[in-house]
Amino acid sequence: MIKNLLFDFGGVLYNLDFKKTFSAFEALGFSKFEDTMFSQYTADPLFQSLETGKVSPEAFYDRIRQIAPKPVTDEQIKNAWNAMLIDFRIPSLDFLVSLKKEYNLFLLSNTNQIHYDHFSTQLQLQTPYHSLNDFFTKAYYSHVIGLRKPDTKVFEFILQDAAIKADETLFIDDSYTNFPNAEKLGMKIHLLEPGALIENINYRQF
Repeated sequence: MIKNLLFDFGGVLYNLDFKKTFSAFEALGFSKFEDTMFSQYTADPLFQSLETGKVSPEAFYDRIRQIAPKPVTDEQIKNAWNAMLIDFRIPSLDFLVSLKKEYNLFLLSNTNQIHYDHFSTQLQLQTPYHSLNDFFTKAYYSHVIGLRKPDTKVFEFILQDAAIKADETLFIDDSYTNFPNAEKLGMKIHLLEPGALIENINYRQF
C-alpha cells in the first residue's frame, strides 16, 4: 500500500524547455551544447558539480567564461542557463494540496542554486503560493543534499532521512534513466509521459 509519493520537479510540477537553453548557449558561441555539455539525461562534470553544490554559481560562471568561445558576462550565462525554465503547472500544485490529505508528499529535484533562485521567485510572482517547500513533508534539492539522481545514494538518503519504507513509496519522474536504482531499492515507479499530468495518475493502482 502506497503511503508516500516522491515527486520529481521539472517536467512534473514545472514546465521545462531544454532547447531554449541549448539555443541560448549556442548563441553565446558554444557548439553542440546538448551533445557535449548538458541535456535532460546527461551532464558534463561541471554541471553535475553545480547540481550537487560542489561548485558555487560564481565559480560556475567563471568556468563557463574560461571555456566560452567569446567573452560572456555572468548575466548572459545566467540567462542562458535559466532559459529552460518556463513556468509552474498551477493546477498540479493545486492538486498537491488535496493529495497531501491522503499521502506523505516529498520532492526530489536535480537542481542548482541558480535555478532554485529563479523558480522560487517565479512561484511568488506567478502563483498564489509562497514556498514550494510548503507542499511537502520535505523537499530534497540536489545542490543542498549533495546527491543527485540517478545515484542509489540519493534514494537511500531520502528513505533514511524521511524514515519511510521503499515499498510504500511511489516515485514519479519524467526521466526513465532515474528509475533503475530506485526500483532496486524496492520503490514503485511511474514515468510521467510528455503531456501527462499528475492529476490523472491512478495512485491507488500501485
